[in-house]
Amino acid sequence: MADKTTKDMTAGSPMKLILGFLIPMLFGLLFQQFYNMMDTIIVGKYLGVRALASVGSTGSLNFMIIGFCMGICSGFAIPVAQKFGEKNEVMMRRYVANSGWLTAGFSVIMTGIVCLLCSRILVWMRTPADIIDGAYAYIFVIFLGIPATCLYNMVSGIIRSMGDSTTPLFFLLISSLMNVALDLFTILVLGMGVAGAAWATILSQAVSGILCLLYMRKKYTILKMEKDQWKPDIRAMKTLCAMGIPMGLQYSITAIGSVVIQTAVNTLGSVAVASVTAGSKVSMFFCCPFEAMGATMATYGGQNVGARKLNRIREGMKSCIFLGAGYALTAFVVLYFFSDTIALLFVDRAETEILANARRFLLINSAMYFPLSLVNIVRFMIQGLGYSRLAILAGVCEMAARSLVGFCLVPVFGYAGACLANPAAWVAADLFLIPAYLHVMKRLRSLMPGADEEESAGNGQEETAEEKKKRKLLHALG
Repeated sequence: MADKTTKDMTAGSPMKLILGFLIPMLFGLLFQQFYNMMDTIIVGKYLGVRALASVGSTGSLNFMIIGFCMGICSGFAIPVAQKFGEKNEVMMRRYVANSGWLTAGFSVIMTGIVCLLCSRILVWMRTPADIIDGAYAYIFVIFLGIPATCLYNMVSGIIRSMGDSTTPLFFLLISSLMNVALDLFTILVLGMGVAGAAWATILSQAVSGILCLLYMRKKYTILKMEKDQWKPDIRAMKTLCAMGIPMGLQYSITAIGSVVIQTAVNTLGSVAVASVTAGSKVSMFFCCPFEAMGATMATYGGQNVGARKLNRIREGMKSCIFLGAGYALTAFVVLYFFSDTIALLFVDRAETEILANARRFLLINSAMYFPLSLVNIVRFMIQGLGYSRLAILAGVCEMAARSLVGFCLVPVFGYAGACLANPAAWVAADLFLIPAYLHVMKRLRSLMPGADEEESAGNGQEETAEEKKKRKLLHALG
């Protein structure tokens, strides 16, 4: 029997379910971006443009490493969602337990490796000499917090896999408020500089992760485990790694292209770095709905493929793409009129060159937000259906496009070339993902013959026994 806090997404109106899951998820992502933005705002306003560039120069490296950790944890949640949809609670609990063992191991190994190498990586990325010390001070602390990042993403991913996207929101709200307070305390009172902003981020995320874990242990009776279910299970771990590692690699491979772009931007000087930083932070905030749509599709797809409801998967995709198109248009209009005003959050009005550059970055990127919406919706749906390895190839497409821009366009067109990197990557990924999704659905239909016939034919509602009998009789009669 499922807990009241869980949500079964295998029955009912797809649009209603998607919105009900997506909205709390969106607020959670917005809060997460909020405290990430607060780091940048406080650093830019109180420590200056050079400190802002120091933090910004680590963005792609941060995404490559932290994204890998987040991807692995998100992948671990997919088998949980599939078993929840299948109503196989014993195996679901076994996957949850082994996710914990794997997350602990991955986080310790990753922390040790990247902390040892981050100084050399910053040199390889040609970080400008006037900001490299600040960049190291910031990113080293962020990497020390990898276990906290993994804890939060693993636990919140498991909670969301069972249809509950509301609970992580409350804890992120607490974490966001704590992060702002710690930012001001560490920077203004303790004088810790950019390292203070990093400590504020990881401490806040640790609190959020611990609160999620305590809540999950107390409230989710469906996860109450027998002693033998806590034991490491090699077969379960293989299944989890088959989902998690490709998703982590997808993030990291994608980020390699971002590292190439960041390296190219670094050669343009600290003003260009600060411009991209300000533009990227605003864009990341506006892109939260696309991330929420992607996470929603992963859970929706995982539950419905577990329940063998392929028609619902197709209807859910249509509904989410409609939402993505509407939001993409809205975001472009808002940024067209207010991008320069929003950029003032990060730098003073006197920094006219940075403000103009940030506006150009935002307009070029927001004009291509619909392709970005497809990247998130289609890729995460594919992952939720159990084909996470295809996400690696989509990441390769993004990496190749960004690398091409970094090597060819930035040296020729300078900052304007850097603004084209994200749109080029999104289009390249879509050219692969859309045919890949169609291939996955075709393969699932061949593996699940008759699955579509088991579903209701109308309005997302389950058929009555009489309706099902009548439909099968008509089918038999041809």
